[in-house]
Amino acid sequence: MARLLGFIANRPDLGSRAVALEAKAFTVRVAEAPAASPPGEGPGAVSWGVGFYQGGEILLKRRPFDERRTLSFADLVKDIKAEVLVGHIRTATVGALRTENTHPFRYRQWLFAQTGTVPEAERLRGRMLESLPQFLARDVRGETDAELVFYIFLSFLHDTNKLDRTDVDAAAVRDALRSTLSLVERLCAEESKDPVRINLLVGCGEFLVGTRLSSPMGFQMMAGRAALERLFGGESFSRTKIPHLMSARIALCASDLDEERLPTGWTALDDRSTVTLSHTDEPFVERL
Repeated sequence: MARLLGFIANRPDLGSRAVALEAKAFTVRVAEAPAASPPGEGPGAVSWGVGFYQGGEILLKRRPFDERRTLSFADLVKDIKAEVLVGHIRTATVGALRTENTHPFRYRQWLFAQTGTVPEAERLRGRMLESLPQFLARDVRGETDAELVFYIFLSFLHDTNKLDRTDVDAAAVRDALRSTLSLVERLCAEESKDPVRINLLVGCGEFLVGTRLSSPMGFQMMAGRAALERLFGGESFSRTKIPHLMSARIALCASDLDEERLPTGWTALDDRSTVTLSHTDEPFVERL
């Protein structure tokens, strides 16, 4: 079980409101752990984390073990004001429930989260590490396949001299993601007949890129008066406040929802595709 969620907004007070609109879809109900399971292990062992950009800084809130039977993203982000956010809830598949294994992962201006597991991840771990430049390999802290996929992505940014830059465009990120998935799929094909079935969300201060190779992923852009009326519910707007808010924009991306059902009005992303969401542009969808 896992859940992936991200948003990008040009007003930091809008993200949590938009998530609250779909609170039911973004709520995870956790299976009870068997009585014999040690604490922090088994199907009831859950971790969650959110990483977000606030006032030019990147902040992380991660809990490697949460005993609650219901986890709601609406509750987890309700007090967060952020321009960009990446959130993740998971039960452990690869790696113990500890902070170093808790998504999202951060490196400089990048945030990354993944759902799904790379086939034969434990057998491939050494080869995935060997594919990294030494300075990146030394920085890997946890045990998850997701962190290694993230660092492979960073290595491809490094190969194109973009890792140390803060002005990387979305096209370069999509290219690095293509190269990452191509390498991971090639390595997996040598060890397993199972396909790579993962979803990814990569964020920086300027955009989010969602990538689907697994469960349904979708997105929604909210802008204009109708969206504002949904966001602010019964709150009244003065004539002076409406023009100020009319420039507000927020885009959301999510995957791995219950019954693989996206919220009403969302756009489904095709398999093996990416969607790029930014503060200013319309969603950009591209095949891998």
